[in-house]
Amino acid sequence: MVRLATAFAAGLAVLPIAFCAAFAPNAQKNNVAQNLVDGTVSPQVASSSSLTEMSAMLTQTELPEKLYFGKEKEIPKVLGGLKIGTRELVVVTGASSGLGLNAAATLAKTGRYFVVMACRDVEKAKQVAKDNDFPEGSYTVMKLELGNLQSVRDFVDNLKAFKSARPLNHLICNAAVYKPKDPNPAWTDDGFEMSMGVNHLGHFLLVNLLLDDMKKAKNSRVVIVGSITGNTNTVGGGLVYPRADLGDLKGLAQGGTKPVEMADGKPFFGAKAYKDSKVCNMMTVSELHRRYHDKTGITFSSMYPGCIAETALFREKRPWFRKAFPWFMKYVTGGYVGEQEAGERLAQCIDDPQCAKSGVYWSWNGGATTVGRWSDDGKPRGAGGSGGEIFENAQSDAVKDRETAEKVWEYSAKAVGLDEKEMCKDVSEEYAAKIIG
Repeated sequence: MVRLATAFAAGLAVLPIAFCAAFAPNAQKNNVAQNLVDGTVSPQVASSSSLTEMSAMLTQTELPEKLYFGKEKEIPKVLGGLKIGTRELVVVTGASSGLGLNAAATLAKTGRYFVVMACRDVEKAKQVAKDNDFPEGSYTVMKLELGNLQSVRDFVDNLKAFKSARPLNHLICNAAVYKPKDPNPAWTDDGFEMSMGVNHLGHFLLVNLLLDDMKKAKNSRVVIVGSITGNTNTVGGGLVYPRADLGDLKGLAQGGTKPVEMADGKPFFGAKAYKDSKVCNMMTVSELHRRYHDKTGITFSSMYPGCIAETALFREKRPWFRKAFPWFMKYVTGGYVGEQEAGERLAQCIDDPQCAKSGVYWSWNGGATTVGRWSDDGKPRGAGGSGGEIFENAQSDAVKDRETAEKVWEYSAKAVGLDEKEMCKDVSEEYAAKIIG
């Protein structure tokens, strides 16, 4: 305990400096090149620039890229029922790396599930499935770009064509982007800030479009990956700046599209944008449970897999951070968990009978409300890291704020253009009364 306390104190001493450096903005882009892209360079300036100079300026500038074009829509796969057989059908978003890949592999290797890997890069997903020894005939890969709402709709259409009349059993919403060092927001094709658009809004639409189908399956489950960073009652969410805070949802209420940069309507802050999206993820699970569990029988849950400090989610961080962070999480906080174990935890939320309870936020090895405590094996325990048993974790008061959760639902539905005809009609009596009223 003395060693842990000393190490933790030292860790906390450097955290403010470390995290401020980690979140510091990059150098600003070349202003002239940016103006050229925006179309604000005067004809005089443009005419005085040689083609070579213009090319050089454009090379220095990150040109906006569209994430998905209609022509990229896949030709629907058919006769999936023959491939699926008697196995349960599960969709995993972001299944080409990290947590999603390991969860998909775990489920596929049980022999009880047929996995649809829903990914933005189809060819990459096919290769990693082979590299990770997915059993032949246990999976298929389908295109899904969560940063484009039309791609979400195209995916749903293709999935229905593939599986034919049989219902979808399970859905894992795992894909996420994290851009802590970006000084300015990136945008989805529909004009949403990228973290909120991909992590929350894309998944929000996906879940809602699949509910009517999933209610036809027995014991179906929807799991949306949460995070302690969105829970302010934890070390990672309460002590590490910035804290998640949706404020009065001014930005989302305005539609959430460019020039709106954050859900609370304030200027962009990359690390906070990710945390805010995770709050919305967990609030969505609570609302799905309240609205649809009783009538549909679908189990809705969120989970925290532990700190996967070596995941590609941290690809945007500086090299020193990527090297130091796993060590810090292993030996100081005790929150570290490897990708394989984290994937097994996510798969457990689908496979374990214990996880049939709806409206739960699942965690392992402590609630991460404190740093770990040294155990007999010389490792810190109790901070959500490796080992330990699954349990029902407590969410922060902010996540449990029902009034805000209902507003997040309302604003999100409008933002993604979710038509009432597309929404599941099997709502609870409480919400049915609100709709009628």
